[in-house]
Amino acid sequence: MTAETEGSWQRVDASFKERFRRGARAVLNWVKRVPGWISEHRPFRHGFSSLTRRIVVLNLIGLAILVSGILYLNQFRAGLIDAKVQSLLTQGEIIARAIAASAGVDNGETQIDPETLLEKELGQAGPGGADDAFSNALGFTIDPERAAPILRPLVKPTGSRARIYNRDGTLILDSDTFYSRGEVLRYDLPPPETSEPDALTTFWDAVTNQLQPSGLPVYTEIGGANGKAYPEVATALTGTSVPIVRKNDKGEIVVSVAVPVQRMRAVLGVLLLSTRGGDIDDIVSAERMSIFRVSAFAAAVTVVLSLILANTIAGPMQRLAAAAERVRHSVKARAEIPDFTDRSDEIGHLSGALRDMTGALYRRIDAIESFAADVAHELKNPLTSLRSATETLPLAKTEESRERLMEIIQHDVRRLDRLISDISDASRLDAELAREDAELVSMDEMLRATVSLFNDIHRDDIPEVVLDIAYAPGAHPYRVNGHDSRLHQVMVNLLENAISFSPPDGRVTVAARRIGNEIQIAIEDEGPGIPEENLERVFERFYTDRPQENFGQNSGLGLNISRQIVVAHGGRLYAENRPARDASAKSGGARFVICLPAA
Repeated sequence: MTAETEGSWQRVDASFKERFRRGARAVLNWVKRVPGWISEHRPFRHGFSSLTRRIVVLNLIGLAILVSGILYLNQFRAGLIDAKVQSLLTQGEIIARAIAASAGVDNGETQIDPETLLEKELGQAGPGGADDAFSNALGFTIDPERAAPILRPLVKPTGSRARIYNRDGTLILDSDTFYSRGEVLRYDLPPPETSEPDALTTFWDAVTNQLQPSGLPVYTEIGGANGKAYPEVATALTGTSVPIVRKNDKGEIVVSVAVPVQRMRAVLGVLLLSTRGGDIDDIVSAERMSIFRVSAFAAAVTVVLSLILANTIAGPMQRLAAAAERVRHSVKARAEIPDFTDRSDEIGHLSGALRDMTGALYRRIDAIESFAADVAHELKNPLTSLRSATETLPLAKTEESRERLMEIIQHDVRRLDRLISDISDASRLDAELAREDAELVSMDEMLRATVSLFNDIHRDDIPEVVLDIAYAPGAHPYRVNGHDSRLHQVMVNLLENAISFSPPDGRVTVAARRIGNEIQIAIEDEGPGIPEENLERVFERFYTDRPQENFGQNSGLGLNISRQIVVAHGGRLYAENRPARDASAKSGGARFVICLPAA
């Protein structure tokens, strides 16, 4: 790597570290504000809900899986080992060439001087001629006295261990055992006995061992034995450089590279370079510790974010559930559902739906209470009249008086029967509409059948019913989706109402037409019309506005039931007055208009 390239990488690394520091500071500032937010909003004053716990646990499980994958599957260790192998190969080739060029000697037959051998062992250098003679006397192809000065400065800065073996596998030099003149000899003593590691250390060692790569051979220290015991040395003696990765008895990675020392393609010996046990593992452990620190910070941020997320979900859900419980236990208190409709998520939709449902429930309760009060009032009138008549009947002195009282009693009984039937019909209306399945109904055919039925029973004292169905394109332009029997009930109620207000020689008109996606049906009579202030009131329960002679003939529920049925079909029913036929008349009669969505 050139100096320019190395400088570029350093600048990139510095830029990345600066951006990382800025991002970390921003996150830390945000995390510092979280306790203030929590104390202000008190998101967990009701405790941790089950949903909150699930969110936190699931997020932490995902983070744990990610961290485990980084620790177990990352390529950092493999890349570090590969880089170390390449580094040792390059370093070994350089050292081997230097040794081959400067430290090689020729074999010769020389007598060994014991005094000279002792001086060499003590590290005392003699004259150059004596050194050469000594090397030749030992029969070395590599002169250790020349190799040592070359090996020492090249190996010492790297911290690696270097050993040189002769062609027959004899150890010539070991960087751990040669020393300079005047250097104090040092020997590594075995460590003192230590106490048993605690549980946390034991657990961590077990986890670390599990993360170690499996299938590596075990490194064995052979000391001064023949170097051919190492397979890489034996292979390097054939002229091939061989790297090998082992682990020692402590489970630490040891990388060894055997490089042949060659001159003129002749193998003079082997240079064995190896890392110290724990060199690579210390770097990997440091990286793992950095990952754990970042992971701990990420876990803290994940927990805080999960709690905030859970509060935005579980908090409103708890409030909605508590409000629903209050509604269930105390309907009269009219508990209000919390309003979260300003949120555009599912919580806001749920809040709006619960508020609408509760409002509909309260309205239904009010309607039932009002209906019960109206029913009690309407039943009380005929019952009071009936009781009065039955109490007066024994006191009647003439036959005519008794017959008159009997007519009143019969009239009140019929009125009660009619009221009870209509009240029963009105009370079952919603349940029947919800229970029955809707189907396609042809309104034109229904109108023809209903009008034909009324005209078949035509008498001189009731008006004629006329049907007018406007042409509309399509195969079935007057079809609606609804309940046949209930829609027929609406037509019968409106026709009977129109007939009851029309003069005997008058006419009731039924007109149907298709307007866009809506079917409009109008029932018109030639009666006195409806006062403007009562156009909406006529649809109230038990309201009736009939001549005195017709009092008690109607329950006042027909129009109310008809409107309920039409509204349940998605339509509307309203009343209006027809234009006057001439200037002397105040009104041309009443018109009831039904609007239903076409199918």
